Amino acid sequence: MSDLRPAPAGVDPNTPSAARIYDYALGGKDNYEADRVAAEKAFAMAPEMPVMARQNRAFLGRAVRFLAGEAGVRQFLDIGSGLPTQQNVHQVAAEAAEGTRVVYVDYDPLVVAHGDALVADTPGVAFIRGDLRRVEDVLAHPDLAIDFSEPVAVLLVAVLHFVRDEERAYEVVDLLRDRMAPGSYLALSHVTPDPHPEETAELVQVSTKAGAPWVARSREELLRFFGDFELVEPGLVTAPEWRPGIARPVDFGKMWVLAGVGRKV
Repeated sequence: MSDLRPAPAGVDPNTPSAARIYDYALGGKDNYEADRVAAEKAFAMAPEMPVMARQNRAFLGRAVRFLAGEAGVRQFLDIGSGLPTQQNVHQVAAEAAEGTRVVYVDYDPLVVAHGDALVADTPGVAFIRGDLRRVEDVLAHPDLAIDFSEPVAVLLVAVLHFVRDEERAYEVVDLLRDRMAPGSYLALSHVTPDPHPEETAELVQVSTKAGAPWVARSREELLRFFGDFELVEPGLVTAPEWRPGIARPVDFGKMWVLAGVGRKV
């Protein structure tokens, strides 16, 4: 997006946005100078971050293919969906199975603008302006076209690390799990400090000062989000290790994102 173009209503181009920083890391154009500056500060400390963003996006695609295909899920709730890019959830799900429904949820004004346009042109897709931290409002929204008496896949991909513990991170996920029917799935990915805790802590400080705060959580902390859900193989692993199309070694020290999918029994 050209910085010369007027920002949509409600968008502050001078304040970094997590969604737009992620878009920039993926090579997108829906970002502003403030987002690029914040991103480059983080990239200077961790040059692998753009690769991590792409690997995280690839995990999302593989997870959706598994869920719509092998698992037979026909409903998807993608919370913290971010800006549209190639191979969005509704596109991947439709390629894997007919009759899928997808509800996207995000609160970033630029994402909302794109989401509204997407819904207008795409059957079987809904978009809700909502915040994971206020998940009760999301679940009560009149446009939430999800039948929770049937299996649903809830996608929390690269979003929970923007929700601090004091913002009810575990409670909101508990509420989602409780609402889901048996046979439902929870897919999540999250930054972890496990490979290099000191470097991660410094990176968190830099990102926070740049206006895009987040929190890293350990493997044990991430497993808590799944509750009594059963992790499907290969469990909670680095993003590129989750059912890759081509097996390859992974340098864990350069991959700070853990990913997994759990099933409610």
